[in-house]
Amino acid sequence: MLARAAELGFDDCRIARPGDAALRATRLEAFLDAGRHGTMDWLAEAPERRADPRRLWPDVASVIMLGLNYGPAPDAWAARDDAGAGLISVYARNRDYHDVIKGRLKMLGQSLVARAGGEIKVFVDTAPVMEKPLAAEAGLGWQGKHTNLVSRRFGSWLFLGAVFTTLDIAPDAPERDHCGSCRACLDACPTAAFPAPYQIDARRCVSYLTIEHKGPIPVDLRPGIGNRIYGCDDCLAACPWNKFAEAGRETKLAARDDLAAPRLADLAALDDAGFRALFSGSPIKRIGRDRFVRNVLVAIGNSGDEALLPAVTARLDDGAPVVRGAAAWALGRLAPETFAAERDRRLAGEADPETRTEWLTPPR
Repeated sequence: MLARAAELGFDDCRIARPGDAALRATRLEAFLDAGRHGTMDWLAEAPERRADPRRLWPDVASVIMLGLNYGPAPDAWAARDDAGAGLISVYARNRDYHDVIKGRLKMLGQSLVARAGGEIKVFVDTAPVMEKPLAAEAGLGWQGKHTNLVSRRFGSWLFLGAVFTTLDIAPDAPERDHCGSCRACLDACPTAAFPAPYQIDARRCVSYLTIEHKGPIPVDLRPGIGNRIYGCDDCLAACPWNKFAEAGRETKLAARDDLAAPRLADLAALDDAGFRALFSGSPIKRIGRDRFVRNVLVAIGNSGDEALLPAVTARLDDGAPVVRGAAAWALGRLAPETFAAERDRRLAGEADPETRTEWLTPPR
């Protein structure tokens, strides 16, 4: 099976038992009870089924966990220092990894059935499966203080997939925690999303705010987002175990040149058709044009670049309230006097009720 997994492009393959669900359930319950899942209500649906694979499929006897390395190039974050560019998480700069991995999981499962029998089900972040704890239990790595998986071989950069099987396969030994006293990932977070080691408050996480959160981004968190317009890699990139990581080999996941440092002014001008065309086949497409342009305008507001003002003013009367509100905030950050005059003009007339709060809230 290891050889077949390698043939299919996977970089690691280990086995876990579906049991041992108590610790998974306890951690998930604490996370949900604290409300740290934000608006991700799907996480709170049937948590007992999420924690225990046997609740999802009673016949499962073994869980095959697969890892695919997507290690970035050394210059992956060059756009961070470019005020006119947006920073996209390295995993999202090409094809959607779900599409790349799921078919290969099916082929691996089919090979297993053909050789040894049994039944299989495959999952890649598309069902209530706790991939990271299962990967740690299988020995692919351990969950670091940032709650993400860390591998001694690949650092922070593994996509995970699971093959559930009715076959009873000897499990691998779990990997022990190698974080020690290091807190580099915790200190790297721009919005202080870690209330304690091994705990995350998604409501403060840039990835959650720019991807999962549908409404206006909380004003107090916008400055910390910087120019990150889809996701964030800061806690992952800070991990010292990345010194052993290598660039990923999968060409379908290699960064597109046009998404390495896309211009914020161009992205702010996208209409729905342009957005869909630019991000066809990309995971970015799933958040939709309005949420994405909201993110772009927050980045523009953080840029300090007055040359981007035309991109902002062009969106003040956008069809989407969340875009109009972000544009108002960006205007206040780049040109406070213009913002004040525009605010007074709008509030003196028939103010847009859906963005009134943005105009009344002084940008920070």
